[in-house]
Amino acid sequence: MSMFAPVNKLSFTTTTPNQLPTPRKSRASSPHFATSSSDVAVTYEEGNLERPKWAGETPLSRLVKAFISVKPIQSLLQFGARQVLISTAEKKNIPWRDMTAEILESDVYKELESVENRSIVYPDYYLNPFHAYDEGNLSWLAAAEAEPATMSMVRRAIPEASSVEEANSVWRGNWLKAIEQHHLQHSKDSTIGDILDIGCSVGVSTRFLADHFPSAKVTGLDLSPYFLSVAQFKEKSGAPRNNPIRWIHANGEDTGLTSKSFDLVSIAAVLHECPERAIIGIAKESFRLLRPGGTIVLMDQSPKSKILQNMSPVMFTLFKTTEPYIDEYYLTDLEARLKEVGFVNVESKLTTPRHRTVTATVPC
Repeated sequence: MSMFAPVNKLSFTTTTPNQLPTPRKSRASSPHFATSSSDVAVTYEEGNLERPKWAGETPLSRLVKAFISVKPIQSLLQFGARQVLISTAEKKNIPWRDMTAEILESDVYKELESVENRSIVYPDYYLNPFHAYDEGNLSWLAAAEAEPATMSMVRRAIPEASSVEEANSVWRGNWLKAIEQHHLQHSKDSTIGDILDIGCSVGVSTRFLADHFPSAKVTGLDLSPYFLSVAQFKEKSGAPRNNPIRWIHANGEDTGLTSKSFDLVSIAAVLHECPERAIIGIAKESFRLLRPGGTIVLMDQSPKSKILQNMSPVMFTLFKTTEPYIDEYYLTDLEARLKEVGFVNVESKLTTPRHRTVTATVPC
């Protein structure tokens, strides 16, 4: 049974609904993503709980939190988590080390001056270690490894896929279909002309949006100037676009962009890295930036995922070591927070076995 019905009558310009956009030819040697996706999708299974027992304020969660708060143990676990991630990726034919070296040995550093906003004040939560990097997202190594890490995440999320390309066709295909269906159903004007990708990282999701909506003006926004440098560097290595992607170094809670200037705001795999106050701040800013009838789409881990609820003790301990705000994320009622901000037509569905896509509308 198809998770999403085929979308055949869209007034905004996209690629064929049952295909992901064909990647632009690139002068870089990094692997590319999928070019097609089937309309047929399975219905992913939810667990019996509202959230995993290892998340939130449960006794198990508090025990794990106390265990990993011991500094020597935390450092050891972070090192282990990193090694597991790299080795798992390379076993799945993701050339993690080669892709990282390609970025670090390139001219990417020249991009920093043109993208960095030196007046930015980083929120306190962003200065904490993330993903086993002491500097969090504010480092060249984190930026260089972001794309292979994303590929590894996608590959794990779609375990039945035989390749990264196939996994991406499911992951991105379901996400894009959810956007199309929601916007067509609930927006007064179904045209998507201006898109903002908050927390765009090195631009993977941003490029998918730009490829899928080729007539739209797409902006990628992130707090890390290193990530944005990689995003801009990689974009320059590809064929020119009719509408070049704009990269902005800013805080997703206070972007400084003009109110009611976007039709779609996307936030992909970002919120699990944020405390609840930042999640609410980003939701409020998205509401301000969207035009009446505009759509917000949030794609991230689903607390109701059966796979995440059944994660082994070893894996969830390693996972929590690298994600300092994961408990706050799992305790946040995302759909309720969106409604409190003012969004309507709030809908949530599993679009991978591990991830949900939440869509909502600014009232017309």
